[in-house]
Amino acid sequence: MNVDLKNRVALVTGGGGTIGSAAALKLAENGADVIIHGQNEDKGNKVVKQIEALGRKSAFMKANLSDPGESRRLSEKAIEKFGKVDILINNAGTNVGTDDRKPIHEFSEDEWNRIIDTDLSGIFHVSRPIIKSMIQNNYGKIVNVGSVAGVTPLRLQCAYVAAKAAVHELTRAMALELAPHNIYVNAVVPGSIIFEGTKALFYGDPAKAEDLLSHIPLHRPGNPEEVANAILFVSSDDASYITGTIFTVDGGWTCGYTRDF
Repeated sequence: MNVDLKNRVALVTGGGGTIGSAAALKLAENGADVIIHGQNEDKGNKVVKQIEALGRKSAFMKANLSDPGESRRLSEKAIEKFGKVDILINNAGTNVGTDDRKPIHEFSEDEWNRIIDTDLSGIFHVSRPIIKSMIQNNYGKIVNVGSVAGVTPLRLQCAYVAAKAAVHELTRAMALELAPHNIYVNAVVPGSIIFEGTKALFYGDPAKAEDLLSHIPLHRPGNPEEVANAILFVSSDDASYITGTIFTVDGGWTCGYTRDF
């Protein structure tokens, strides 16, 4: 997929991760300069070098998005260094590991706060300074990365489910409020995406993999580039009449119950 993002500046939070780096590179391949946010400097700077090799400008910026002050400063620094941010990809997120997945009455309050502060409040705090700049420029594209867990809840992950469901509704609210300023806001919602983490969780085990895939009509995991393509599209001017959309990239997972009964 090719679109024209020349003279556009993008900020990708969580840009050193699997989906974030795929999206950042896809934006750069189509002409955008891309700022990479992350916590891991080695991973972030690796993506920066890949973007610069494409002839685009890039920089790595570190911030803890569970901290409101650091989130705001990230956005302010991005605008100061690059002059503007035309495209904001709110991709950064966190969840509990398998050992900490518990029913709500046993779920850790600390984990609840950490996940809500990062996955939901982080979007609020990062977005606000950039939105003000976008309003001045009368242009903006915001993409919030959600999850199928926010559409069809998963067990033992109450904080993540709550945060991602809220992200989807926040997306709609932002779209309603910002449309008069020529700012488009959409959510891209990945399903089961294959990468090192999911290989370790279940795709490395044929029985576990088959059990999961039995819920997915296309009967395969997605790959990061498929999510990146959706992010690229709604970040582009080709998506000229699309705002407030919850764009699922899930192989049909959230369509409904797929097993015979």
